[in-house]
Amino acid sequence: MSFQAYLDNIEKKIGKTPNEFITEAKKKKLTEFKDIIAWLKKDYGLGEGHARAIVYVIQHGAEFELRHTTGTHRDASGTLKLDGKLQKSKKGKRK
Repeated sequence: MSFQAYLDNIEKKIGKTPNEFITEAKKKKLTEFKDIIAWLKKDYGLGEGHARAIVYVIQHGAEFELRHTTGTHRDASGTLKLDGKLQKSKKGKRK
């Protein structure tokens, strides 16, 4: 599974985009890896892998080193879409 697909699955499961997690972490003043992991596991029930994916974008943003250029783990680019896969309608609900 690609990094982007991992983030999209988290959004589908939890209903929050990566940018929304970033905003919430900033409001809570969470910057340390272990503190962010604990928060994501406790408040959202994320497993270790999904929590680590969110920690990465909180700490490093959308850019990452593209390591897989073929196969199931391939990403199209080294830039993640943090605004989410699901589009919000004019009323603020997700389609």
